[in-house]
Amino acid sequence: MRRDPFNTKVAVLMGGWSAEREVSLSSGAACHQALVNSGFNAVRLDPKPESLFSDLAAMKPDVIFNALHGKWGEDGKAAAIFETMRIPYTHSGVLASAIAMDKEKSKMLFHEAGIPVAESLVVPLEDVAAKHPMSPPYVVKPVAEGSSVGVHIVRTSANGPAQIVLEQRNVFGDHAMVERFIPGRELTCAVMGDVALGVIDIVSNKGNFYDYASKYDKGGSDHILPAQIPQEIYRKCQRYALMAHRALGCRGVSRCDFRYDDVTPDKHELVLLEINTQPGMTGTSLVPDMARHAGHTFEELVTWMVNDASVDR
Repeated sequence: MRRDPFNTKVAVLMGGWSAEREVSLSSGAACHQALVNSGFNAVRLDPKPESLFSDLAAMKPDVIFNALHGKWGEDGKAAAIFETMRIPYTHSGVLASAIAMDKEKSKMLFHEAGIPVAESLVVPLEDVAAKHPMSPPYVVKPVAEGSSVGVHIVRTSANGPAQIVLEQRNVFGDHAMVERFIPGRELTCAVMGDVALGVIDIVSNKGNFYDYASKYDKGGSDHILPAQIPQEIYRKCQRYALMAHRALGCRGVSRCDFRYDDVTPDKHELVLLEINTQPGMTGTSLVPDMARHAGHTFEELVTWMVNDASVDR
């Protein structure tokens, strides 16, 4: 529905208490300013776990712009509160958010939908540190985190398994996902509503891996849009991103991350790594770049997201 900015109070939820708090603060600040620029009565809210419900009840917003990232932001728990309070909100609903955050469950659905994914297994953290769960090179990542938090690449030349994970139990929990490493390029494609946007080739300036610093430090990476890849691969990224968005029942904006092997002779493998139901919206983020390439200013993008907000998502 089209909402009148001057008569719409928007609560911009940002910060929170996940491992991605700082990124969320940046996303929220950028979105808040864009909404103000568009004429909305936008109010920032940095929620605490014990007062999120009461803060929203006191604020009485017409719409919630969910700029929270990580656990309690994009895993469906916050969305469940919005649904209980019957306040329209942006991004995906409870079930889609929860499944997308769980890399093991989401990969099962992607595979069932016919989307190629990298072979992986979920392993107790002690076993990951004790011996190689699969032949290197492989990637070790939390089962339920975003923004490359806790991700480690164990290369062929590694002296041993990733023992560092034992020092990061607060991030991993009791298990980790071990995934076959796909060499080559990091590609990403966003879906806005029911339309796949352009494909970006992400070139990290921090090394070979698009890690947390590459994503959020100024100058940490270059975004090549449109990606200079074969047209067939470009179209596959768009098709798979839309298929993944639909397979999980996502709403609003989502972003899919891919690996494209263009270095192994006669390989040309493209696999979906994950879907992000709360993609970053900072000054270095990918979705605003893709939206601009499609002809949408940042203000138009966030306005569209507010207009798209609803309950029963």
